[in-house]
Amino acid sequence: MAAKSIREFSIDEVAKHNKENDLWITIDSKVYDLSRFADMHPGGANVLYADTVAGQDATQIFFGLHRHEVLLRPQYSRLQIGKIQGEEEAIKAPQPGELSQVPYAEPTWLSKGYYSPYYTENHRRFQKALRTFFMEVIQPESARCEGSGKRISQEVVDKLGELNIIAMRLGPGKHLQGRSLMGGIVTPEEFDYFHESIIHAELARVSSRAFVDGFLAGLVIGLPPVLNYGSSELIAKVVPEALSGKKYVALAISEAFAGSDVGGLQTTAVRDGDYWVVTGTKKWITNGTFADYFTTGCRTDDGFTVLLIERGEGLSTKAIKTAYSATAGTAYVIFDKVRVPVANTLGKVGSGMQVILSNFNHERWMVVACSVSAQRQIVEECLKWSTQRIVFGKPLTSQAVIRAKLASMITRVEACQNWLESLTHQMNNMSYSEMSNHLAGPIGLLKQFVSRSGRETAEDATQVFGGRALTATGMGKLVENYHRTSGFDAILAGAEDVLGDLGVRQALRKMPRNARL
Repeated sequence: MAAKSIREFSIDEVAKHNKENDLWITIDSKVYDLSRFADMHPGGANVLYADTVAGQDATQIFFGLHRHEVLLRPQYSRLQIGKIQGEEEAIKAPQPGELSQVPYAEPTWLSKGYYSPYYTENHRRFQKALRTFFMEVIQPESARCEGSGKRISQEVVDKLGELNIIAMRLGPGKHLQGRSLMGGIVTPEEFDYFHESIIHAELARVSSRAFVDGFLAGLVIGLPPVLNYGSSELIAKVVPEALSGKKYVALAISEAFAGSDVGGLQTTAVRDGDYWVVTGTKKWITNGTFADYFTTGCRTDDGFTVLLIERGEGLSTKAIKTAYSATAGTAYVIFDKVRVPVANTLGKVGSGMQVILSNFNHERWMVVACSVSAQRQIVEECLKWSTQRIVFGKPLTSQAVIRAKLASMITRVEACQNWLESLTHQMNNMSYSEMSNHLAGPIGLLKQFVSRSGRETAEDATQVFGGRALTATGMGKLVENYHRTSGFDAILAGAEDVLGDLGVRQALRKMPRNARL
């Protein structure tokens, strides 16, 4: 079928159509016939009949009220009838895989003219392929799930399994052996923590905070204990179906009785022959509403023990309403005398604290990687808005107070990024035991710094966007969502004050005895 020809109009010709039942406007060189649409305009018809809009170039006014994506929606794009003679559109929709040209919208290693000692060409190819996939597949899925509160669709999960994105989110390791990663762009031997950090960054860039967690975060933190401490038989049963996206996993540690105080857990497991009988509750369990397996912390006669509990008789879940969307699957989990095979014990009986603590560094680092990327997206939103928003006849950036807020936001996100990359480099060059010894404190301090920076940026962004930052749709929708949900990073995977104290206590343990002023 031949492409539809685009009619061209002069500016004077468009200007003639400026009244009721005969209304044209121009936006970014494109001419739209709004004659029949005017009465359906969500903001009312009078806005369109204003002297500065009807028959005029309304580009500046439009972008003071609407996001560019509005023009791309079928119900509005079909209103275009042509273009202005000799003019071409200047504002184009982002193409899958492309980098933003807005200053500080991308980390330095992806910015033209800058260099990095950490990333290779393989990382760049990996990032481009991921961004293309995430923009084409994950971004619309996030929008759908954020609005509906439904979990991620099985169709999308199957695509994640095919590309082995689920497996890669667990980091480098034996679980990647024999797998084709992202269509073969990177081999299991090449894959490192920078590759993994790219996955988290690209996910957060196109997703709401709730969808980041709904994107099988429960598996990312709940499956490693099975991989590292489960029997060969248990691993053979659970891991393949989990990494392929056929089964879902949640980490069930927190309770109404105990959060950061893991030692205060009340859920019990009593031995009965070849089974454990588990009774108790868990709260705020990510992905719990749809999980098939629960990596669960229990009190036993010998101390604290971790069990892998399969959903079945006696196990029930209830959705918990939180500040972010139900797509995260946050649940209250009830264990009513659930019988669990002793073979599902992870690690030694009474050594559950070691099993859980072994997973915390990676979980906290993952939260940081997502959080920094989300924070950077807000910086980009504020830079765009403050340059296109006209107040008192000038761009918002003409106000010194706005420039000061932008400076603070940029400074924070760049500090977060560089500290994150420094620690990621250490992870790439340390053994597991070295990471446990050296990085628990720094990662805890980094998470505290990033989460606090995020909330400060959320406040600054709210002031930049004004009333639009209070609206869940429209110009400020990303800022509204970020302001409402950025606090999750200060709590999940360890409260920031607890982690700050952890970092200091670890540093104090290593203070040399002869250190004096």
